Amino acid sequence: MNPEKDFAPLTPNIVRALNDKLYEKRKVAALEIEKLVREFVAQNNTVQIKHVIQTLSQEFALSQHPHSRKGGLIGLAACSIALGKDSGLYLKELIEPVLTCFNDADSRLRYYACEALYNIVKVARGAVLPHFNVLFDGLSKLAADPDPNVKSGSELLDRLLKDIVTESNKFDLVSFIPLLRERIYSNNQYARQFIISWILVLESVPDINLLDYLPEILDGLFQILGDNGKEIRKMCEVVLGEFLKEIKKNPSSVKFAEMANILVIHCQTTDDLIQLTAMCWMREFIQLAGRVMLPYSSGILTAVLPCLAYDDRKKSIKEVANVCNQSLMKLVTPEDDELDELRPGQRQAEPTPDDALPKQEGTASGGPDGSCDSSFSSGISVFTAASTERAPVTLHLDGIVQVLNCHLSDTAIGMMTRIAVLKWLYHLYIKTPRKMFRHTDSLFPILLQTLSDESDEVILKDLEVLAEIASSPAGQTDDPGPLDGPDLQASHSELQVPTPGRAGLLNTSGTKGLECSPSTPTMNSYFYKFMINLLKRFSSERKLLEVRGPFIIRQLCLLLNAENIFHSMADILLREEDLKFASTMVHALNTILLTSTELFQLRNQLKDLKTLNYRHAYDLIQKFGDLEVTVDFLAEVDKLVQLIECPIFTYLRLQLLDVKNNPYLIKALYGLLMLLPQSSAFQLLSHRLQCVPNPELLQTEDSLKAAPKSQKADSPSIDYAELLQHFEKVQNKHLEVRHQRSGRGDHLDRRVVL
Repeated sequence: MNPEKDFAPLTPNIVRALNDKLYEKRKVAALEIEKLVREFVAQNNTVQIKHVIQTLSQEFALSQHPHSRKGGLIGLAACSIALGKDSGLYLKELIEPVLTCFNDADSRLRYYACEALYNIVKVARGAVLPHFNVLFDGLSKLAADPDPNVKSGSELLDRLLKDIVTESNKFDLVSFIPLLRERIYSNNQYARQFIISWILVLESVPDINLLDYLPEILDGLFQILGDNGKEIRKMCEVVLGEFLKEIKKNPSSVKFAEMANILVIHCQTTDDLIQLTAMCWMREFIQLAGRVMLPYSSGILTAVLPCLAYDDRKKSIKEVANVCNQSLMKLVTPEDDELDELRPGQRQAEPTPDDALPKQEGTASGGPDGSCDSSFSSGISVFTAASTERAPVTLHLDGIVQVLNCHLSDTAIGMMTRIAVLKWLYHLYIKTPRKMFRHTDSLFPILLQTLSDESDEVILKDLEVLAEIASSPAGQTDDPGPLDGPDLQASHSELQVPTPGRAGLLNTSGTKGLECSPSTPTMNSYFYKFMINLLKRFSSERKLLEVRGPFIIRQLCLLLNAENIFHSMADILLREEDLKFASTMVHALNTILLTSTELFQLRNQLKDLKTLNYRHAYDLIQKFGDLEVTVDFLAEVDKLVQLIECPIFTYLRLQLLDVKNNPYLIKALYGLLMLLPQSSAFQLLSHRLQCVPNPELLQTEDSLKAAPKSQKADSPSIDYAELLQHFEKVQNKHLEVRHQRSGRGDHLDRRVVL
């Protein structure tokens, strides 16, 4: 510093002392400056006051010499003390050079700057609030200062400033929020602690409504919640808890829509505390905001569905996610199936087509709608709403269906998630069938594929969805209408109807010739398509037919009309060129029909038919004489004999008592007996037929009187006793031959466990 330079009104002694390296001498100079400024205040000499402050600022506080800077800082503090209540008129000039020294490389000088600013603020009190942002910015930097003395000094200044803000009603929150939003993303733990402490203070001030600006800082709060320091995490939990309490008290003033995407992002993080907290917020938002959250359904489902498959290690998250899922599902009502056109006077509150396009808006806005990426990144699924007003909300299913389809297609996804997806699809088909049928062609292939799932519960839910598609009145049209979005223009190959005459009926290739069977009462236009594609899947996956085929068909018979199912499958199999598959399928259907409790009603219907069933059976058995009798053929006859002895055929065995009205039944059974070799099945059926009574013994006196004489004379009678004696002789003869074949077993003696 130039000693010959004029620093008036500062005296040479003051100037020399301010530049001294000893603190005591600089303090003496500060007392002299205070005395001098007081005189100027008494004289109302503002010109000299400004000149003193400018000199201390430019020539000392901003000097290149460290001791001069220290002197300038203590001098500016002395000026503020001398000015008293009038210091507010000069705060800009007093504060700016001190804040500049906050960035000084010398930690001692940063401490003196903190001390000087403390004195300035202490005198000015509420007058410093117009300069709050610059003070807060400086303090946020000192909060992370590595020097403990500087940090301690900044904490004293911080407490003073908080007291001033708390007792004042002139705090400018609007201008402060941008700075808070910027500083809240600091990674320094001390800076984070500083930010959280200020949010707690502002939240506690009655005249400050920080809830209005929560969307600006919510993402940053969740970032801080993931801090490594337990104390900071605890503080952040407290802040978020206070905000959530206030949201519950004043839901009408909360900007739910502006915060929905933020929660969607943090519900997908790998940090358990962040995820649980965000999920709890999401639960409250859905329950408090209601249908306002519907435009964000796809993003919410992307976040919630994977959590439903969590194990007990994340039980809390799973439980909250389940509540979110159920609450969101309840928001979808039959009214959402109305046409998308706006009614007269109704405002549009849903996102516009441009809003529904994929967006990348950083960590607070998420990524493409309908994405199935469950990782915590800037590309997470969200759905940006165009309006936050409480106007009527129109439900758009594009994103929702895309998310559900994506999760169902992911084989790595958990069982409970797959079940939840299927429940959502079923719910949407029930509540909004007309809108959902626009997406059926894209969903149908994956629904068929899900029939191969390892879980029975998943298959049951899948069958419920498929049954609803096949039976809903909304599907009673050949053209389900245009799809809602460009991403859903999927191939319809899985729903094409087979063309007769090609290689195999179940190789679907595309006309509508068999779309509706002429002899089958189809439930809607998708029913017959479903039957065709189901048989196609059985044909291509024989293991599915063997392991799950009966289970699937039995459940479908409960969900749909059993007669329709058997009738349509019979029509399709009549045209099947793969005879081996057709035979396997017919055998499976017969077994199901004859043995399953689910088919009880259909069996009764068939039993009550007034047709010549037994005559037909007898005629078929006569035809068997012209066929090659193979081991497989005899095995089937063996199984039939076993079936006759089952409880299901009790009615048939009782019909054997009515010899007069069921002659062809007895003939058919004797025909089966003739087809069988000497085996256990032969013995079983033979013993059963021995129980058939003589019809003459069953005639009552009334029936004999009622019968015409001519009928008595002409009607031939069957001597069943003689017939049985004949078969016993044949049987004994065969047994003698059999015993002569020592060491040989009857390879056809088998049992079928039913």
